[in-house]
Amino acid sequence: MEYAVIFGLIIVALGFAAFLARNVLALDTGTEGMRKISDAIKEGAEAFLRRQNTTIAYLAVALAALIFILYAFVRTPGMNDPVKDPRTLAFVTVISFLLGAACSVASGYIGMWISIRTNIRTASAALTSLNGALQAALRGGAVAGLLVVALSLLGVAGLFAIVSLLKITEMSKIPLLIAGYGFGASFVALFAQLGGGIYTKAADVGADLVGKVEAGIPEDDPRNPAVIADLVGDNVGDCAGRGADLFESMAAENIGALILASSLLMTNITAFEKSQQLGVLLYPLVVGAFGLLASIVGVMVVRTDEKSDPMKALNRGFYVTCLLATAGFFVASKWLLASTAAPNAYLSFFACGVVGILTSLAFVFITQYYTEYRYRPVKSIADASQTGPATNVIMGIAVGLESTAIPVVVIAIAVLTSYYLGMNSGFAKAGLFGTAAATMGMLGTAGYILAMDTFGPITDNAGGIVEMSEQPDEVREKTDRLDAVGNTTKALTKGYAVGSAALAAFLLFSAYMDEVRSYWPFAYGPTLERIDLAKPEVFIGGMVGAMLVMLFASLAIKAVGAVAQDVITEVRRQFRSNPGIMKGTSKPDYGHCVDIVTRGALKQMVLPGALVVLTPIIVGIVFRQVYLSQGMTANSATGAEVVGGLLLIGTIVGILMALFLNNGGGAWDNAKKYIETGAHGGKRSDAHKAAVVGDTVGDPFKDTAGPSLHVLIKLLATITLVMAPLFI
Repeated sequence: MEYAVIFGLIIVALGFAAFLARNVLALDTGTEGMRKISDAIKEGAEAFLRRQNTTIAYLAVALAALIFILYAFVRTPGMNDPVKDPRTLAFVTVISFLLGAACSVASGYIGMWISIRTNIRTASAALTSLNGALQAALRGGAVAGLLVVALSLLGVAGLFAIVSLLKITEMSKIPLLIAGYGFGASFVALFAQLGGGIYTKAADVGADLVGKVEAGIPEDDPRNPAVIADLVGDNVGDCAGRGADLFESMAAENIGALILASSLLMTNITAFEKSQQLGVLLYPLVVGAFGLLASIVGVMVVRTDEKSDPMKALNRGFYVTCLLATAGFFVASKWLLASTAAPNAYLSFFACGVVGILTSLAFVFITQYYTEYRYRPVKSIADASQTGPATNVIMGIAVGLESTAIPVVVIAIAVLTSYYLGMNSGFAKAGLFGTAAATMGMLGTAGYILAMDTFGPITDNAGGIVEMSEQPDEVREKTDRLDAVGNTTKALTKGYAVGSAALAAFLLFSAYMDEVRSYWPFAYGPTLERIDLAKPEVFIGGMVGAMLVMLFASLAIKAVGAVAQDVITEVRRQFRSNPGIMKGTSKPDYGHCVDIVTRGALKQMVLPGALVVLTPIIVGIVFRQVYLSQGMTANSATGAEVVGGLLLIGTIVGILMALFLNNGGGAWDNAKKYIETGAHGGKRSDAHKAAVVGDTVGDPFKDTAGPSLHVLIKLLATITLVMAPLFI
């Protein structure tokens, strides 16, 4: 029955996504001029993604080969391995890894494919109706959102079912075998988000600095040689990158929740009938499937009129999704977790899910407060712009740092509340599963959240198409309204992403500890119960984790700067060598800028990505050897404990850094937009010029390093989950 519900709702979501896609693709594609611009964006985005995915495929195959060698030939098998034959264990782990990687690539491509076909239809719909344009953009985004979430659930549930049918291990140990799926998804997502983020911000910074600041021409002006590269970047960064990001969020957190569900089941095995045991294990997946249904209804209730604020319509859809996800959580908890041994336990876990949903709402409102220009933080940056770029940058950094405080309090409350609800459920050692339930609650709205996120770049591209094809002012006014809402939704969904990463961090860290205990060879000493930072090796591991986050962010931001310099040089060259561009008598060479950004982004993404993947593996294996050389004493740390310190501290620092970068960058962006509404002298004023500088500084913060850190947090956890047996 559990499989029927999961796969049945996945099929419903896939069918509904197909219906939406058909509905959107049937819309009018506008004028010939609009189609030419849309085709150029489509060609550039597809060319970049093909080259990026080829690079990622080579890296994934190489890493899969390394995993197989380490598992099959280097690692000493343990007495508690879920599969006794090391080659079988290696094979299943590698297949899971490659399947997760392939599905993550598909998720990114789906997000980009639909967005580059929806943008022109949104622009065309804006010729006649604001509501038509709003629904076209959101429903195009919903195709990506529903497919990505459904694909994630399908991969995890399908793998679980296949391994169960093969009967190569007992049911409770299947989550350990398929942990590679989350690692593969996170591995691809890091490179997709990083490469796309470098591309989009290098093109954006290059276009803005030479176009808006030096040449004094508007954003999306067809005379700017980098404008097509900028519009392409919205798709490969915000659509393909975020699609892969949320896919890996679902995959990694579902795997972690399955591991903790297994632990709950084995600890309380006598509390459940034999017929209930599969349901306990699959509980996280059933909850996710109900969330898909909630997202479908949320998307369909969104509509507006010509005068209303489109953001209110999107918020209404989000609230409906939250309410229905809450109802689905109750049904799943009552159905799968009811037990005569603990009759009210299901209510405790339902309450944990509500905590997760409320946490997602809290993060949306917190992000709104720090990034919308209706509130104090953004207005303070705009005020500081009156005295120049330096004070703008200083105030932006201060706002970004301040924005880490309230989210930490929210996460602390959510973790403690869900932990103690689980502890008091009536089941033994159920606190950790309570935090898993809260994380599943937060992910219940992921389909709608991704639809809102993809809405942003679709409306941005639609505005660019309208501007470049010289449509009437009233059409541009509609797309500007949607674009402004799209900027808000992108900021909100980044807040949601980092919030889910923060809540999931404890879940994934707990899953790592649980996996180490599952694989632990008891003959070698006592099992790992805690991470002791008083041990010098563990302290060093923690420092390496913190350093890794800082160094990764530095490399990501520098990559944007390096590629942007090449774009700036090329745009200046074209303006110098072809004066007809500025006069409007000749066309710029858009293709050369697209090629420069493509080559630069792919080259720059490899080093920071490889650094994140290899560092935990090297640290774990090195300190495993140190432990063995010291005679395995109680006062020395195993490689698993040192990596646990790296994961613990790296995750904490990564969450704080992601909040700082996302919110600081978003606040700089909207401070500029606030001034453009007429505040402090409006466009072309000195305050506006200072705000443009701040916005440019914030671009790689909010769209490259910040979103990539969401993935890094979960990638560290999934690497350690898969590689844990090598560190013991």
